[in-house]
Amino acid sequence: MTANSSTRIAVALSGGVDSAVAAMLLKRSGADVFAVFMKNWEDDDTDAGCHDKADLMAAAAAADVLGIELEVVNFAAEYKQKVFAPFLQSLRHGLTPNPDVLCNSEIKFEAFRNKVATMGANTVATGHYAQVRQLNGEWQLLKGEDAAKDQSYFLHRLNAEQLTAVNFPLGDWHKADVRVAAREAGLDNWARKDSTGICFVGERRFNDFLARYLPPAPGPMQTPAGEIIGEHRGLAFYTIGQRQGLGIGGEGSPWFVIAKRPHQNALVVAQGESHSLLYNKRVTIANAHWIAGNPPPPNWVFAARLRHRQDPASCTLLQVDDNGAEIAFAEPQRAVAPGQYAVLYDGNVCLGGGEIQPQ
Repeated sequence: MTANSSTRIAVALSGGVDSAVAAMLLKRSGADVFAVFMKNWEDDDTDAGCHDKADLMAAAAAADVLGIELEVVNFAAEYKQKVFAPFLQSLRHGLTPNPDVLCNSEIKFEAFRNKVATMGANTVATGHYAQVRQLNGEWQLLKGEDAAKDQSYFLHRLNAEQLTAVNFPLGDWHKADVRVAAREAGLDNWARKDSTGICFVGERRFNDFLARYLPPAPGPMQTPAGEIIGEHRGLAFYTIGQRQGLGIGGEGSPWFVIAKRPHQNALVVAQGESHSLLYNKRVTIANAHWIAGNPPPPNWVFAARLRHRQDPASCTLLQVDDNGAEIAFAEPQRAVAPGQYAVLYDGNVCLGGGEIQPQ
């Protein structure tokens, strides 16, 4: 999306190098740019793992170098209701949710967009590695040019109306070039480490963080045949394909989580990285969202990601309806985790996706 002097753009400035360079590029394009720092979490501001204050300081420093105003807005209440509460509810049901997807659709491109509209912005911009285009009157979300950084997976629940007022300046950039541009512009965060994991967890140990909100729920750790070989601390603390932290010794191949049985509060494990029960050729999705407004046609060959860092795998849509679909893969997929998202692509175009359902 091309910016000009009549476009007032609110840039979500996080403190990282990506959003800072996005703001820099927009300002250089002639757009009327201002920055907004979003405060989405405040349950434990004094905790050592919370980097909110450091992020704000980095964002303020970048805004000062770029010569743009910086506002701070608080979406903690919205985040807790629309992202964190569903996240905990999914965990309680034995699923493996991805809250960053909801953070984008509900906060960054909905609550944030509505807020900055009252501040005079007609467009929002972020440092996401993705692209937007209008083709034959249809707004489309595309992968970022840098395949290693592409973030279209996390953005797949945006709708066409949201895409009309979105700008992704880094869509055709590579991360290495972003850091060079930041250094040359005098931005102190040019070498700042990328944030990883769930935004409200920061650098804290994930299981320790969860333990604050989910009571202990130990149960049997068992083989597919039902033999009990240990005890788990709670289904929420494990995911499909997990090897580390199971506490199972003995001879033979290492053990892996292959399933959760919430109705029994049982964690199913099996030996061997290539165990047949770790693989699925068919996946069912529900609560589907399609960017174009309608589901893709059935029996067409597409590609799908079942997690962010997975290469898209060839698949065919079956039994498509308004709520979801069945996806058949050309090759079995390893460690499919219910609660995660299956995101479909037609070449570089992200079509949307849905939540993976338990088998």
